[in-house]
Amino acid sequence: MFNKQDLRLGMDRSISRRDFLHGFGGLTAGLVLPAFAGQIKRTSVTQTGLHEGFYPPAIMGMRGNHLGSFEVLHELARKGRVNWGSIGLLDKDQYDLVIVGAGISGLSAAYFYRKERPDARILLLDNHDDFGGHAKRNEFEVNGRKLIGYGGAQTMAEPSSYPRIVKRLLRELGVDIAGFKEAYDQNFFKRHELSGGVYFNQEEWGIAATIPFDMANLRDWIPLSASPLKIQDAVSKMPISDSARSELLMLLLITEDRIPHIKPGEKWDYLSTISYREFLSRHCGVTEEEVFAVFQDLPSDSGVGIEAVSAASALWDSGLPGWKAAGLPQADSGEPYIHHFPDGNASIARQLVRKMCPQVATGNTMEDLITKKFDYSKLDLQDTPVRIRLASTVVQVRHSGNNDPGDGVAVTYVRDGQTLAVRANAVIMACNNAAIPYICDELPEKQRKALAFQVKMPILYTNVALTNWHAWKKLGVGALVCPRSYHINAALDFPVSFGEYKFAAKPDDPVLVHMERFPHRSNQDLDPKDQFRLGRHELATTSFATIERNVRTQLTGMLSSGGFDPARDIAGITVNRWAHGYSYWYRSLFDEEYDDPKYPHMIARKRYGQIAIANADSGASAMMETAIEQGYRAVTELLG
Repeated sequence: MFNKQDLRLGMDRSISRRDFLHGFGGLTAGLVLPAFAGQIKRTSVTQTGLHEGFYPPAIMGMRGNHLGSFEVLHELARKGRVNWGSIGLLDKDQYDLVIVGAGISGLSAAYFYRKERPDARILLLDNHDDFGGHAKRNEFEVNGRKLIGYGGAQTMAEPSSYPRIVKRLLRELGVDIAGFKEAYDQNFFKRHELSGGVYFNQEEWGIAATIPFDMANLRDWIPLSASPLKIQDAVSKMPISDSARSELLMLLLITEDRIPHIKPGEKWDYLSTISYREFLSRHCGVTEEEVFAVFQDLPSDSGVGIEAVSAASALWDSGLPGWKAAGLPQADSGEPYIHHFPDGNASIARQLVRKMCPQVATGNTMEDLITKKFDYSKLDLQDTPVRIRLASTVVQVRHSGNNDPGDGVAVTYVRDGQTLAVRANAVIMACNNAAIPYICDELPEKQRKALAFQVKMPILYTNVALTNWHAWKKLGVGALVCPRSYHINAALDFPVSFGEYKFAAKPDDPVLVHMERFPHRSNQDLDPKDQFRLGRHELATTSFATIERNVRTQLTGMLSSGGFDPARDIAGITVNRWAHGYSYWYRSLFDEEYDDPKYPHMIARKRYGQIAIANADSGASAMMETAIEQGYRAVTELLG
């Protein structure tokens, strides 16, 4: 039943399949109800294998780690299950290579392996109903127009700095880096006078206020219009106390070096040893809790708050105030953040799949790829050299003999409630590092411990399809940071037109809004890993309906003064929930420094017999280029 407020928000509108279980359910309170979980898995697998119409990118509701993708592995890792019943042998022949995980790293590994061994037979197994890992594609149909968005991996950042092997792969896929200068409309926001802004919600701040003032340097990654307000005018509109306004104004206007005793060549080292909160209080004179609260979660994709992120990261990566207060020189603008396909890096995954499994879609170029609808029923055809088998959770990988190359490797997996096995000459583990010790129980203890070092950051990427963007135009904002709101930011999608796909040209056109949340637990003296674990628990116990209500409430608060009506203007919502999102990278405030060979990620990725390991975790980085490079490394280890 919906209350009056829910009806005003449009919660009664049938825009998606609502998830009536509480998210993951089984993550902390036992497994999801067996009967229902079985139905979910059977539906996915049956559709994947038999129905040409099954098309995961167009499914709305809860995506990412969807129901049916995680229950089996939780039984293995959390419940210690070892008996999976009688094992069937689905494939009679032995594969040259089996890859566990069909994300960017696994797909790249398959591509590299096939280049070296064109006659090889390769099988990729993935627990999700879609390939690509975090490189996920979301699609919507709104008023006869297709909207394409990204549900995970967003953009190729600074591709000129990519390793040679990554650049070569992109060229072979047909990616034209220079072409993004035209594909990405860098004048869109300026042409429509859309600046960055900040939103204060009524529940937390007493008054709802959407202020067109770029307080977090959003222009560093989106070519927004300049803020129309002067700093003093913008701060005067913020719903904070007079004393907090005074301190915030001081912080934003600082021009002198507040750490002159630190030599120029040592400033970054020093800033890496203190948190951003400590930097504000010790060097910028901030004492008001309201000021700290404004910036608390704006480091966003660091996954933690200002007390747990270094000042260096907050200034360099998150663009928070204090650059001049730190006495830093003018920063090099670097490459523009424009190398974005409409579906983010999902286009890279899709092109890899089409190159290896051409039966799924016609065409060859990146331009014709964008609007292609893949035939998922043709991913796993017999007698094709590369097969991708979805909704298949691997539970055991073990050498058949004594790690001798001739003995091969046995791979056991669960699909549609059945336990199946395949044989392979070699295996590449291209899945989450933390899962590998449970799947490969024969690994040495030192390596198992190093693999467990990886604790991924939980992420919530929400895409909202709107019938129009008049409210954004009227308010003069294109991207907002949202202190203390459910989603920490919200922005109109990147204005990219590619091939036949065209971005919204006028406010009447439908558009996607991208919103992000990085659940964690701030100010409780916890290190990032413990914060991530608690954030994962939050995701586990949050239903789609709760997230949808937060989305509708937040957008209403942000945009209602511009004429936004959630019941009328929202056409679809897809929530991409990644319990194990960004790979963990070493953080100067918490992690020890090691000599290179002693880093946990390097110990963790060591080849063991005919089992190699390839994923972004193996490079201690969440970047696409790392995933590709590690896929290449794993292949060279096996073939070298």
